Amino acid sequence: MTLPSHAEIVVIGGGIIGCSTAYHLARDHKADVILLEQGTLTSGSTWHAAGLVGQLRSSASITRVLKYSVDLYKGLEAETGLATGWKMTGCLRLATNQDRWTEFRRLATTAKSFGMDMHLLTPKEVKAMWPLMEVGDLVGASWLPTDGQASPSDITQSLARGARMHGATIVENVRVTGFDIEDGRIRRVRTTLGDIACEKVVNCAGQWARQVGAMAGINVPLQPVKHQYIITETVPGLATDAPTIRDPDRRTYFKEEVGGLVMGGYEPNPQPWTTGDVPDEWAYRLFDDDFDHFEQHMVEAIARVPALEKVGVKQMINGPESFTPDGNFILGVAPECANMFVGAGFNAFGIASGGGAGWVLAQWVVDGEAPLDLWVVDIRRFSGMHRDRQWVLDRTLEAYGKHYTIGFPHEEYESGRPRVVSPLYERLKAHGAVFGSKLGWERPNWFAPKGMEARDVYSMGRQNWFSTVGDEHRHVREAVGIFDQSSFAKYEMTGPDALKALDWICANDVGKPVGRLTYTQLLNTRGGIEADLTVARLAEEKFYIVTGTGFRTHDLGWIADHLPAGLDVTLRDVSEDFGTLSLMGPKARDVLAALADADVSNAGFPFGHVREIVLAGHVVRALRVTYVGELGWELHVPIEAIGTVFDALMMAGAPFGIRPVGYRALESLRLEKGYRAWGSDITPNDTPFDAGLGWAVKLRKNTDFLGRRALEALQGEKRKKALAGFTVDNPDIVLVGRETILRNGEAVGYLTSGGYGYTLGKNVGYGYVRRAEGVDDDFLTGGDYELVVAMERTPAKIHLEPLYDPAGTRVKA
Repeated sequence: MTLPSHAEIVVIGGGIIGCSTAYHLARDHKADVILLEQGTLTSGSTWHAAGLVGQLRSSASITRVLKYSVDLYKGLEAETGLATGWKMTGCLRLATNQDRWTEFRRLATTAKSFGMDMHLLTPKEVKAMWPLMEVGDLVGASWLPTDGQASPSDITQSLARGARMHGATIVENVRVTGFDIEDGRIRRVRTTLGDIACEKVVNCAGQWARQVGAMAGINVPLQPVKHQYIITETVPGLATDAPTIRDPDRRTYFKEEVGGLVMGGYEPNPQPWTTGDVPDEWAYRLFDDDFDHFEQHMVEAIARVPALEKVGVKQMINGPESFTPDGNFILGVAPECANMFVGAGFNAFGIASGGGAGWVLAQWVVDGEAPLDLWVVDIRRFSGMHRDRQWVLDRTLEAYGKHYTIGFPHEEYESGRPRVVSPLYERLKAHGAVFGSKLGWERPNWFAPKGMEARDVYSMGRQNWFSTVGDEHRHVREAVGIFDQSSFAKYEMTGPDALKALDWICANDVGKPVGRLTYTQLLNTRGGIEADLTVARLAEEKFYIVTGTGFRTHDLGWIADHLPAGLDVTLRDVSEDFGTLSLMGPKARDVLAALADADVSNAGFPFGHVREIVLAGHVVRALRVTYVGELGWELHVPIEAIGTVFDALMMAGAPFGIRPVGYRALESLRLEKGYRAWGSDITPNDTPFDAGLGWAVKLRKNTDFLGRRALEALQGEKRKKALAGFTVDNPDIVLVGRETILRNGEAVGYLTSGGYGYTLGKNVGYGYVRRAEGVDDDFLTGGDYELVVAMERTPAKIHLEPLYDPAGTRVKA
């Protein structure tokens, strides 16, 4: 076959993700799309996938993506005439201990929050549904009736036929060999059958996605892992509509197939394949059976379904699956190349996600922005360290091993650490720091007092650090604490047009005089919040931008992608040039005044200002801003001087009781104050109006900015949802987010974040109250509220003002 010389969009890879993306590009967008497959459709890892389709994840958007898959698979055969093997058998998840049962009760609450009905069953009810199962060790099970299973190859062929019906071209047995790139954009795709000029490329190359990305200088952090399952001979007495089973405490799963069972699992000692290139010639190929390694699953499976002991094994499948370092898949536009989109790394969720991932990715490719809050799967959650193949391997194997472990709140990964440490690491360790990690950075979560072991002990209830963090929290409210926030992402924008560029990108007015700083959101075309950061004006043509650690690649990419063409600006990532010490608490000024050469009085250095001051002989960028709701400064110190400045602050602060404080206290302090966290309380799905941040939007100014039109269209309309605070008096309750909000007994939303407010002595949560006909303050305050926590109702109070210091007098003291 001869390839066309040009296509608008080239999709690489004919597995379920590539075919679904091509189908949606053709069906929904009438795009001129060609799909290239190096072998034949499904010949990579799609054909040997087990085909379980579950829908519930902890993110509302990802759950929507998975629910969409189910809806698509239900109707696809009618559209294309090709069967998908879709069976809505429902899924049973088994719990054999109390922590797992608590996890399931929380999951069932999350499901209800997302409009799905998950039931909690007794062992007796499980036995009635699945008579061949041994249930003696069960506490109970969760039951999601709308889950099911499908035939991966059949779905993919059906999607491919649908894509062709809507005008897409699919070419098999053609390999992509490289790209012609000009000005950071792919202009042509080179293949074994000739070159294709194109506007956009979608890399859905499965376990080859890393290599395809590398040809364009793009990093796709994937690791192929050997995943085994067996298909048994007929199991006597097994119903053809038997629910799929996930037995996480035994690390195994089951589904019925032609009278027998498919059984596989996720072992704690997984076997990686290669850290090098996956061979091109790997169509329909498997590894040799490895019964020794698989035996651990057989033992657990026979204990659960004793009939398996007498049933023969028809086939063993041992094939590579692409996994990622955090167990979430990868979507979005690559930060290194403006027109390559990626859909890869589906971690054995490819069949469940395939329909929905193709739908959102197609929309993303056409619009240039994600249609939903897809941050948890965005390729821009990664950074330069994810180019390290060994690190990716170690972390990915840990993530694979945790696939079925209990998801304790606040749990940290252990592999590949420490990766990046601030120069204060050893000093903080000596103070008893217990570190967590964020995008590779080691950050103190809390400080163990003398006589207490410096480590996290995970549980579903209050964890071992609870009261210690309370002491740190109170110390910041009453005296002064110092936070090492060196991991912050920091950028500089300079040039004659810097203000013009930021004026377009930022929703708030950054055009303030030199020496002022602005808290602002960056919005998408729907008015949704894509970033939330601080912009400090250091000089007429120099701005300093500070954002959260985890958002480094994302926010830099968002800014770079939306710089208007033709402007004279330079954007630079300076994250490693500066360390950050946050000095916070009512005595912060006393400490700073004892050390600084500058006037740090309220008149001399008001809130919302930035100054360069000298501390311990070093020039420091001091930003008077806070995330804890107290008087304080963020001190941005040249990284090589941070140890000297830290020591000087600790010495100057000794008479005032200064002590280092960790991120867990920071979280409880910000919850009391009602500061929003991006990624949970505010996301691309939420506008500033929804989030109560309308005051931070420059609509009164006659300047156009990204998202302005969407917000203008909403002005004067009733909000469909509004962010509110909630408190719960019951001290035994633990809020972690996703709890359902009930108003007068009816579900109206769910918490986006939750924790404990030590100053208030209460549990604190935030969440959106939703109503189709609109939400105003009278509606919000006119109801009786409860929260559903792990399927139990508990009374709650709603709050529209910050819970702590609502007038903000302490911040501006």
